[in-house]
Amino acid sequence: MKPETEPFFSVIITTYNRAALLKRALNSLLAQTETDWEAIIIDDGSTDQTEFEACAYRSERVKYFWQESHGASEAKNRGMYLSKGKFITFLDSDDEYHPDHLESRKQILINDQIDFLHGGVEVIGNQLVPDRFNYGRQILLSECAIGGTFFIRKSLALLLKGFCDLPLGSDGDLLERAGQQNISIAKTGLPTYVYHRETGNSITHNLKGCESF
Repeated sequence: MKPETEPFFSVIITTYNRAALLKRALNSLLAQTETDWEAIIIDDGSTDQTEFEACAYRSERVKYFWQESHGASEAKNRGMYLSKGKFITFLDSDDEYHPDHLESRKQILINDQIDFLHGGVEVIGNQLVPDRFNYGRQILLSECAIGGTFFIRKSLALLLKGFCDLPLGSDGDLLERAGQQNISIAKTGLPTYVYHRETGNSITHNLKGCESF
């Protein structure tokens, strides 16, 4: 990818105090068989060694930005507006990609003329999350929209103004709002996004932040 060209993918990586885990995520991105991408790391006010770890990966296509802490949704939205790719996707800083993740999604997006693609996840650890419509109820992740798996055309992401700042379920809300547009949406079952939920800080312990960085 030449620096002046528009990459096919913009990978938005939002993080907060994930110095010990960020390297795994970034190494999985660098190991992709598909190379037409840029990465935008949004550090939402980390106070640990996250900046040090992130900046070790800085390059023409891996960019790092620090901001005062505003939460996951605003951090993702900032990454969207800074992006230059045709499609925006996400990588939570405690998760990882299988090597063919981007390549497999690119094939679907091009071959099927898709505007919004989601799905295809391997969950490691707890399979249950709070229901966004009833916080006291637990539901399976297989019933949920998982934002890390989203691939959304940038023009559509800007039209929808990104993620809403909700206590819970901003991923599902974005997918629902996209479904109200006259666009093509598809779901894949290829489990190439690895969603880690086995560690204590895989999600925060309050509803406001329960969608992971």
